[in-house]
Amino acid sequence: MFTGIVEERGTVRTLEATGDGGLLVVGCGKVAEDSAPGASVSVNGACLTVRDRNDGTLSFDLSPETLDRTTLGALRPDDPVNLERPVTLLTRLGGHLVQGHVDGVGTVERVDAAGSGTDLRIAIPDIQRRYVIEKGSVAVDGVSLTVTGVDDRGFTVSLVPHTLAVTTLGGVRRGDRVNIEVDVLAKYVEAVTGR
Repeated sequence: MFTGIVEERGTVRTLEATGDGGLLVVGCGKVAEDSAPGASVSVNGACLTVRDRNDGTLSFDLSPETLDRTTLGALRPDDPVNLERPVTLLTRLGGHLVQGHVDGVGTVERVDAAGSGTDLRIAIPDIQRRYVIEKGSVAVDGVSLTVTGVDDRGFTVSLVPHTLAVTTLGGVRRGDRVNIEVDVLAKYVEAVTGR
């Protein structure tokens, strides 16, 4: 379980991806310090298991499911990635409950300056739209954000200068694909009520 508060931007060192899975190696400092083999780490919003830790790098096996449901297979060397270690019982929950289970991939439709920040308009698949509500939570590439607007194609979020500076979202452009995780509480409510 994660909070969606990115701890560090790592850098892709290598990615070997095939239809049978792959191996991702990420350079990082803070997150690598206590992420031993077997630990979970959120990489651009996808919960991955550490395979190896060596000299400031973490390596992760990628399953075919991960490559099919996320944007990780499109990463290239030197691409930045958002990293977060799992929440502990002593951690403040500054974002929202994020599982690291990517629900789908959205497409950035607009990037608009908004004061000192930026508004992002993201189109998402129909199956995820019913879980996104105005003032609700959503994780975009692992970043916990508040939804500022919803329509029949997707949603809008507002990014403050801090988020732009410390996450990969500061570099997104129109047409970029991003990992989306809707609020797990909305999915549970639907499952319990049957609606």
